[in-house]
Amino acid sequence: MPSLYATAFEGLMYALLALALRRAWRNGRAPAVLRLLVGVLYGVLLEAATIAQLDAYHYGRFWVMVTPEVPLAIGVGWGVIVDGVRAYTRNLNLAPWQRAVLNGLLALNIDLAMDAIAIRLGFWDWGQGFDFQFFGVPWANFWAWFWVVAGFTLALETLDGPGWRGWLAPWAALALGVLVVLGTNALLVFGLHPLGVANEAVALVLGLALLGAVRSRFWERRQPARDPWPGQVAAAFHGYFLLAGVLSGAALRPPWLLVVGVLMALLAHGLYGRRTRGAGFSTP
Repeated sequence: MPSLYATAFEGLMYALLALALRRAWRNGRAPAVLRLLVGVLYGVLLEAATIAQLDAYHYGRFWVMVTPEVPLAIGVGWGVIVDGVRAYTRNLNLAPWQRAVLNGLLALNIDLAMDAIAIRLGFWDWGQGFDFQFFGVPWANFWAWFWVVAGFTLALETLDGPGWRGWLAPWAALALGVLVVLGTNALLVFGLHPLGVANEAVALVLGLALLGAVRSRFWERRQPARDPWPGQVAAAFHGYFLLAGVLSGAALRPPWLLVVGVLMALLAHGLYGRRTRGAGFSTP
């Protein structure tokens, strides 16, 4: 039987999905709903494909499993995170590739606070113990998170448009996103790891992405309108894992986990909570 914490996490994911569906329908009707649901499907497929390709981790017990290896809540989580970060970057005056890079970094803001707590709650297991690399989480995981979100959203931003493009773009982004995930996984694990430079490659890619984001000065390129949804998504993830981490004691093993979680939550609040004039926002 799933733990109380896993049950609460599943409930939170389904609640966020319900809110995201309502928001998508109100602001973009059927095409926006399609993008969201394809994002959830993408999350399920990328998990199944990665597990089949690498067998690097496995999930614990959840109530609803799409396959014996992949919980539905994980796919929903990916879809909601992608929806949230896109809602933020769509209101930035940046090129599509710049928005995709920023999307990947914004998703990492959540994972840096989530993954190490989640393994201590039994949500998934990397099989390396809690002292391995980043509090039990392989550095390669952050490489994967960046490419999962950046690859899918770059394809979606590039291919999306009015009319038939709005209906076909999510499916094309799904296919291209999975190919990016599998390709970057293979590059890191089968190409760079044997050469002993995998961790350096992770640091280089994420460092360049962060440098590019800073140089773009994205925090000054926001349109007058501000959508509260990105901040709500981030707050839900950060709030849940901080609360669950403290109540279970997971965030105190070691206490640095709590420090990281609080810092990531404050960073998200600083990014998404900046006040601007206007009340509207772009459609998904």
